[in-house]
Amino acid sequence: MLLLTFKHIIADFVLQTAWMAHGKDQKHGWALPLLVHCLIHLAVALPLILIVAPKFWFVALIDFVIHITIDRAKGFVSANFAVDLAHPWFWTLIGVDQALHHLTGFGLSIFMAAN
Repeated sequence: MLLLTFKHIIADFVLQTAWMAHGKDQKHGWALPLLVHCLIHLAVALPLILIVAPKFWFVALIDFVIHITIDRAKGFVSANFAVDLAHPWFWTLIGVDQALHHLTGFGLSIFMAAN
């Protein structure tokens, strides 16, 4: 869990650029920024998992698919309901997004620990 949380902090906050953060929440042109952002998650997760638990290399791919799904859902809501910094839903949407990512890490950690 700590490893996946570390991965999330690095990929979601340290390595995510403004182009990715804003671009993935647009009504049009969201696919490339979203893909690049989620590929960074994969690029950080895969080597960490290979070092700690190589038999679970595929967990990085599962995390990638779940991350891209969660972020697309957030981007869809942001774009179609004009949720920006001034919108009352902004922080709620960020909180739900982050909670879902952390629950993903928790679930994947339980999976790896049980196997």
